[in-house]
Amino acid sequence: MLSILIPVYNYDVLKLVLELIRQADNLGIIYEILVQDDAGKNCIEENSQINLLENCSFFINNENLGRGKNINSLCLKSKYEYVLIMEADAFPENEFYLKNYIDLIPQTPSVVFGGVTYPDIIPAKEKMLRWEYGKKRETKPLNYRLENNYDFVFTWNLLLNKEILLQFPFPEFIHEYGYEDLIFIENLHSNSIPVIHIENFLVHYNDENSFEFIEKTKRAVKNLHRLTQFHKIDPKKIRLTKTYEHLKKLHLTGITRVFFKSTKNLIIKNLTSKNPNLYLLDFYKLGYYCDLKK
Repeated sequence: MLSILIPVYNYDVLKLVLELIRQADNLGIIYEILVQDDAGKNCIEENSQINLLENCSFFINNENLGRGKNINSLCLKSKYEYVLIMEADAFPENEFYLKNYIDLIPQTPSVVFGGVTYPDIIPAKEKMLRWEYGKKRETKPLNYRLENNYDFVFTWNLLLNKEILLQFPFPEFIHEYGYEDLIFIENLHSNSIPVIHIENFLVHYNDENSFEFIEKTKRAVKNLHRLTQFHKIDPKKIRLTKTYEHLKKLHLTGITRVFFKSTKNLIIKNLTSKNPNLYLLDFYKLGYYCDLKK
C-alpha cells in the first residue's frame, strides 16, 4: 500500500524509522521504508541497522546524486501505489501521523502536503537564524495553504500517487543545493495536478548553525543564478529574481551591490546574533544575487 521514502545525507534516521514502523504496524498496513544515503560518510553504521528491520532497506549511493535525483532513485526502487517522501531530520508531531494519510488514500488523492512546524523550544544563539526562518517563513497555517495551493509546499511530508512521481520526476539537471522543490511543484501546477493540504505536521529538527545556514543560502542563490542563466527556471516565479529585475529597470542594481558589499559584515553580525532580522537576510540574498549578475 505505502512506500515511505527517506533521502538522507550524513544523518542518523534510525529513531525516525523505528517510530514509523511502530505506527505502521499498529495500523496493520502493508508498507516498506526505503532509506538512501547520498554518498555520505557519517552515520553509516547506525543507519545500516535499518537493514535488520522487517520491511525496511538502507541503500548507499556510490556517488552524490543530489536530493532530487536521490528521491527519483528511491521511487524507482519502491513497489507500492503510494509514496510518502520524508525528511531525515524531521519527526511526526503525533502518533496518528501515518493514520491521517492512510485515511485519505481511499479518496484517491493525487498529492497531499501535511505541513511543517518547528520546535517551540528556543535554541542556542548560534542556531537562532535557522529556527527563526523556519518558524516565520516555512510554517504556514492551513487556511493560508488552502488559499495558496502551490505556495509553501515542501517536497517532504508529501504523499503522492507513485505514478505522478514517475510521470513528473524531480529535475535531475540540478546537482547543487536549492530550487529543485520549486521546479517540481511548478511542474505539478502547470500540469494541473492538484495539491491537497491537511494538518499532519512533521516537526523539523534542523540543527544548522547560523553560519552554515548563511553559506547554504548563498549556494542556493548561486544555483538560482545558474538556473536562470540556462533558462531552467522562470525569473517571474521567484521573489528574489523579480525584485532584481525591478531594480534593474530602475538602474539600481549597481548601488544595491555596492551597499551590500559595504554592509555585509554588519549584516552577518546581526544574522548570527540571538536576534536575527530576516529582512536583512532578504537583503543579503538580493545583494549577493546582484553581485553574481554583474
